[in-house]
Amino acid sequence: MAEPTATTDIWVSGTEAPEVSEWMVAGTDEGAQEMERDETVERSVEQRGSRVVDDWVVDDTVDDDERMIVNMGPQHPSTHGVLRLNIELEGEIVRRVKPIIGYLHTGMEKTAETLTFLQGGTNVTRMDYLAPLHNELCYSLATEKLLGVEIPPRAQAIRILMTELNRVSSHLVATATNGMDIGALSMMMYGFRERELILAFFEKTTGLRMNHNYIRPGGVAADLPDGWEEDVAEILERIPLAMRDYEDLLKENPIWLGRTRGVGIITVDECLAYGVTGPTLRAAGVPWDLRKSQPYSGIEAYEFDVVTGSRGDVYDRYRVRIGEMHQSLRIIEQVVDTMPRGDYKTADRKVSPPPRQRIDESMEALIHHFKIYTEGFKVPAGETYVAIEAPRGELGCYLVSDGSGAPLRMHTRAPSFSNLQALPIMMADSLVADTVACIASLDPVMGDVDR
Repeated sequence: MAEPTATTDIWVSGTEAPEVSEWMVAGTDEGAQEMERDETVERSVEQRGSRVVDDWVVDDTVDDDERMIVNMGPQHPSTHGVLRLNIELEGEIVRRVKPIIGYLHTGMEKTAETLTFLQGGTNVTRMDYLAPLHNELCYSLATEKLLGVEIPPRAQAIRILMTELNRVSSHLVATATNGMDIGALSMMMYGFRERELILAFFEKTTGLRMNHNYIRPGGVAADLPDGWEEDVAEILERIPLAMRDYEDLLKENPIWLGRTRGVGIITVDECLAYGVTGPTLRAAGVPWDLRKSQPYSGIEAYEFDVVTGSRGDVYDRYRVRIGEMHQSLRIIEQVVDTMPRGDYKTADRKVSPPPRQRIDESMEALIHHFKIYTEGFKVPAGETYVAIEAPRGELGCYLVSDGSGAPLRMHTRAPSFSNLQALPIMMADSLVADTVACIASLDPVMGDVDR
C-alpha cells in the first residue's frame, strides 16, 4: 500500500484569498521581516533594526558607546526605491551594512503561473521599470526557445533597435540620479530632458512610455510607425551633443572627482564571488558582456566595443555607462542603415494572431484571433534558461512548461538583486557621506529585486 503523500495549500496572487490560518502565517514569514507578538526578545531586537548580526569578522575592540546603528530607508529618496539599510557607524566611518529588501514584493514570478504565455509579457515588463523592453525580450526568447519558432530578420532588428534605445534611456536615468545624489542638480535635469526624446519614440511605437508589452513571443506587437527613421535620426543627432555637455559638466569637475574617485571600490574577485554583472563588473576591469559572449537576436551582426574601467570605483562606473551609451548609439545607427524588409512577427499561426485585415474578411481568422487571446497557445513540455545583457547586468529567465498554455514555473535572474549583495563589501570602512554615491553607482531598481 502506497504511503499517503502530504499536501500543501498555496495561495496565488489574483485568486480569492482564503481565511487566515497557521500555514499562511508561516508562509508569509519568508525573509523573516515581519514582527509577531510571540517573537523572542533577541529576535525582536534584530527585527527592530537595532542590531546587525551578519558579517562582523574583525576583533571587537571599540567601546559600545562609540558605535551607533542608523536605519536608512525604506522611504529615503537616495535609496532609489523602498530599500532599507541597517548601517553600523563608528563616528563617520561605516563599519557594517545590511541591506533589507522585500518592501516592494509583488509575487510576479508566482503570478506568471496564472497567465498564459501570451499574457506573460504584461507581467515581466513591470519588473525593471527602467528596462521594460529587456524584460520582455528575455521572456520572449525563453518562450520561443521552447516553441522552436523562427523569428523574421526584421523583428530581430526591431528588437535590437528598441532594447538599445532602452539601454540609453536607462543609463541616462542612472547618470542623472547619480548626479542628483551627489549634488549635481543640473545633471539630473539634463539627463531626464534627453530621456524624453526616447520615451516619445517609445510612445509613438508601442502606445506607452513604459511597461510596453511590445516585444512578444513570435516577434513584436506592431511594425515601426511611419517616420521612424526621422525620429531615430533626431535621437542620434541630439543625444551625442547632450553627452558632450555632460562631459563638460562632470568629467573634470573637481567636486565630482572628489566625491567619486576611490569611493565604493569593488575588486574583480569580489564581483565574481557575489555574482555582480553589468557596468559594475566592467568598471572593475572585466570585459564581460553577454552581447559578445552569448549573442542573441542577431546582435552579433553589429560592431561595438565593450567598455571597461580599471579601478572599480564610483567614477569608473559612471564612465562605463557614458561609454556604453555611445556604443548603443553606434549599434542603433547600424540597425537603421540595415533594417531588413519583411514581416515583424513569425508566420507560425499557432503563435501569431492573424492580420487585422483578415479578421474583417474571414470567420476562421476571427475565431483564431479570439482563441489565441483568450486561451493563448500551448508550449511543448520542457525547461530552458535564456540570458541577455540588460542595462544593469545579466538578466535571465528560467522557464518550465508542462505542455499547457501557461508556465509551470518562471524564475528571473535579476541583475539588481545580485548587484545589491555587493553593497556591504563596497561600503565597508567608507565614510557615511559616501553612502548615497555607492547606492547610486549600483543603479538598483527595487522592482527588479523584489519579485
